[in-house]
Amino acid sequence: MNEGEQVLVVLVTAPKGDAAETLAKTLVDERLAACANLLPGVRSIFHWQGQLDQADETLVVLKTRAPLFGQLSARIQEIHEYDVPEVLALSVAQGSSSYLEWVREETRG
Repeated sequence: MNEGEQVLVVLVTAPKGDAAETLAKTLVDERLAACANLLPGVRSIFHWQGQLDQADETLVVLKTRAPLFGQLSARIQEIHEYDVPEVLALSVAQGSSSYLEWVREETRG
């Protein structure tokens, strides 16, 4: 499979509330992602500015193609509330061929 066909799952955490939905709708509307799932109720524990911190967040799970990751990541940086948003891409090794094809068709070339 060439890079243009490779599907990625991208994980992004966002503050609890409307921020995650706004982020997801923007990225899907701009065809940087084919789909976004919002998983509320995530509790994140992390070090920030030298202190142990925690936050109640929503996990946004995006599906996109590998060649769009740079644009997707840059757009997330532009519109996200956090100074350092989580943006992690995971390669999809296998999946339903019809679903993977749908992801490819729904993201811009």
